[in-house]
Amino acid sequence: MAERRGTGRGFRLRAGRGRRARLAEREAVLVAHYRELARLAYLVLAGSGDRHHRVLAAHRIVQRSLAGPAGGRRAAVPIAPAAPIAPVVPVDGQVEVPDGSAAGFDGEAEVVAAVRGRVVRRALRVARGRGVGLPQVWGLRLYTEAGEAEALTVDQALARLSPAGRAACGLRLTAGLTETEVLGLLAAAGAPAPAGALAEAELLLTAHPEAGRVLNGSAEFDPCAVRAQPADLMRRRLRIRGSLTALGAAALAAVLLLPGTGTGTGAGTGPAHPLPPPPAAGPAALAAPVMAAPDAWRHTARLDFEVWPARGELRTDHALVDRARRAWATGLAGAEVAPGTPPGPPAGPPRLLYAGRVDGETVVLLQGEGRLARYTEGATTGPGLALARTDQADVTTAAAVVLHRTAAGARLLLAPWVDTAETRDLRRPDQPAAALPHPDGLTAPVPAGAADCAARQVLQLRSSPVVAEQHAFLLADLGGLLPVHLTYTPPPQAGPARAPREATGTDALLTWARTACTLTTAQPGTKAVNAWVFAEQPLPENAGPATWVCLRSDRWDGGGTAATELLPPGTAAPIRTAEAAESRACSRFDQNVLGATWWRARSGTAYLLVAGSRKVVAVTGAAGYPLPETRTDGHPLALPAHGPGPGPVRLTGRLDNGGQTATLG
Repeated sequence: MAERRGTGRGFRLRAGRGRRARLAEREAVLVAHYRELARLAYLVLAGSGDRHHRVLAAHRIVQRSLAGPAGGRRAAVPIAPAAPIAPVVPVDGQVEVPDGSAAGFDGEAEVVAAVRGRVVRRALRVARGRGVGLPQVWGLRLYTEAGEAEALTVDQALARLSPAGRAACGLRLTAGLTETEVLGLLAAAGAPAPAGALAEAELLLTAHPEAGRVLNGSAEFDPCAVRAQPADLMRRRLRIRGSLTALGAAALAAVLLLPGTGTGTGAGTGPAHPLPPPPAAGPAALAAPVMAAPDAWRHTARLDFEVWPARGELRTDHALVDRARRAWATGLAGAEVAPGTPPGPPAGPPRLLYAGRVDGETVVLLQGEGRLARYTEGATTGPGLALARTDQADVTTAAAVVLHRTAAGARLLLAPWVDTAETRDLRRPDQPAAALPHPDGLTAPVPAGAADCAARQVLQLRSSPVVAEQHAFLLADLGGLLPVHLTYTPPPQAGPARAPREATGTDALLTWARTACTLTTAQPGTKAVNAWVFAEQPLPENAGPATWVCLRSDRWDGGGTAATELLPPGTAAPIRTAEAAESRACSRFDQNVLGATWWRARSGTAYLLVAGSRKVVAVTGAAGYPLPETRTDGHPLALPAHGPGPGPVRLTGRLDNGGQTATLG
């Protein structure tokens, strides 16, 4: 009987049988359970770019699971590298990869567990940005079947989880493992915080009880049953050397999947939700851009950059658009690449969104595979290229793109579903918003914020009634290609936790007026910033009411930061009490937070102010002296200093369910 050992370096097997017998067992398990393993890898990669690369990566991960532990370390039992994917032939557009037959040998369960663990380890590495050579598919794009609306909802929910959380969800639902088994497998696979990953999965299952049925039954999540389409079906204008043309034609005829040799995005730790590495510029990437119909956004429930029509007076200038397309396909020295954005071109033809002149500069905006490319030609500056990630964009985060900046401000191109545009000074919530002209979607200059933060201009946009009634939202230009979506979560009340909402109401504007200056510290690639009022506290000695806020910044790559601030009464500057980098604190997956700081009253007395989210019932820790456990029962504390006096604050909060939280940092 084989013995399974889970270690931090991989999943290993010991057995008395010979090398060939052990290899035969692994191969039998891989064939018999191929569909389940591929589905599991595909789930872990949710949110990692387009479905084509996700399908290829899932198959590569499963096949490479025979080659030993991920990371290149030698397995305890040497085994041969996996064979390449066998050629598949589409029939009526459908490609079916067979399951194989049952393994049927003694000790099969242990071998299955070991292979499954290797698949999870490799999938986590790929989802964190570690490279995997993809099978190369010439001239074809492979897609899983589009599922119903609930399948899309579940897929989007999966994409918001960490890679380990998605692995936990897949292990629970597709592999049928118990919580204990999931925790053990994740720990052996090197997943960070297995308990937290399992908690993420449970939150998803609570919010989407249909997830088990959808993940196991919908073709949306089955990378073994895919549809094949030509990569450049819409507009085929190949301008490449004859050898590449012949190779593309031969590939279309043979439809062979060959093992790739790419190394991905590097060996270091990558973004939380990295896109797969793009292919080198091939025939499809060099094809002419495609354009969406002018009214495409009116006839779809998915509002993102793919339904933007082509605009600008130069959109028919084929030479200009061709230069922009080639700059993206071949690369441009000095290109600005937002964090987590693959620099290479899309595998298929890009989509043209804009081509025109803005303040004397020529600008072309292209989109493809969850990325935007802005190509510019200045009279004195020469060509330039800026790239940004846009996967999982929606009606708000796909509502505007910065085309050009001058001393007068930024010129933005607005989405076709934006009905009205205004600017407002975030620092002056009592001032009404001012109309912003935007002929053909191109705005007048929007001034940048003052250096001393005396003013902070933001966009206030309102969606067309075709999209949503009375839907207004705020976007802030923080220097990137895409403006940042600002949201607000009001103070807790009785009942379920309150979700973030648009920051256009009176309370939201008052809160953002106090915290607007923190926007200057937002990281490049930031997608959204939420101001969560998690507690309100009357200050000692009748000093007035204060507000506790957690500022949550989320990036396009899935990572993010959090910071707690105390907003004193009146117009006093906020007090930054703690911050956490690369954390999910104050997000929907970690809704428990604790804030603490020293505050001095007019009398000169120093008070330790402590406030937690509504599930915090007691606190303990140190603040220059030991603080014994003190009950809060959901109310803020104001404790006069004693003993040595004020010192560094580090507190732990006990939750009403027995769990813990702590001050950030």
